[in-house]
Amino acid sequence: MEKYVIRGGNPLRGTVDISGAKNAAVAIIPAAIMVRGVCRLENLPQISDTDTLLRILSYMGASVRTINRSTVEIDCTNVKLDSLSEDVWSLTRRIRASYYLIGAMLGRFGAACSTMPGGCNFGLRPIDQHIKGLTALGADVRVEGGFIRAIAKDGRLRGTKVY
Repeated sequence: MEKYVIRGGNPLRGTVDISGAKNAAVAIIPAAIMVRGVCRLENLPQISDTDTLLRILSYMGASVRTINRSTVEIDCTNVKLDSLSEDVWSLTRRIRASYYLIGAMLGRFGAACSTMPGGCNFGLRPIDQHIKGLTALGADVRVEGGFIRAIAKDGRLRGTKVY
């Protein structure tokens, strides 16, 4: 393990900009799919996962406008489920948070498809709790051939208690 030795005597000065949390951003960006209109997201961290998710939404038909380094406006009015393609799959395989797209697609379209979570190879990426939650909300979820496919019964998820 590395260690840092700090020898005092010199005061620290300066500023540090704290970016938004990665785990929050990768959940919030896909949620924009459920809005037929413009969402403004601020304080996004400058990391590859946020860039990848914004590219995925673009491939799906969203208009993504960069306001500044950490702010974007996403218009998902024209997002279509049938616009999913190999371009989207190659991107979803790069990130762990690909399963967040499923809930958003189910909420808007009543159906969803995504790849299994990818990203860094830190071991298994269990999503069984996500599948149980979606099933409890009325979705038929199947994992086959590296893809997660879900269809909401009657085209809509239904609220319920999830334990």
